[in-house]
Amino acid sequence: MNIKSTFSMLTLMSGLIFTHLAFSEPVWIDVRTVNENKADNIAGDPLIPYQQIVEEVSLLYPDKDTEINLYCRSGNRAGIALSALNAAGYTHVQNFGSIGNARKVRAATD
Repeated sequence: MNIKSTFSMLTLMSGLIFTHLAFSEPVWIDVRTVNENKADNIAGDPLIPYQQIVEEVSLLYPDKDTEINLYCRSGNRAGIALSALNAAGYTHVQNFGSIGNARKVRAATD
């Protein structure tokens, strides 16, 4: 099994865990790089680099009405991912900008 197959399998397996949460809680997705995520991340949030967002989200969250919240370092890549998901038919996607802002928003709503 090569690395891409292993990553896809792990992504699919983690998606099964997260799918049931999509119906009651918004899904938060980090769209940064693997290295950025290793350096700083929000525990429990899946990492889906923005270049792979539609492919991976389609597998993990096939319901196009799933509430999806995106973040990156500054909001730029999250904006690109948001546009791609909207073009793919996802209707409830938001860009929360930076990982720091995502933390603040979540702390305020917890």
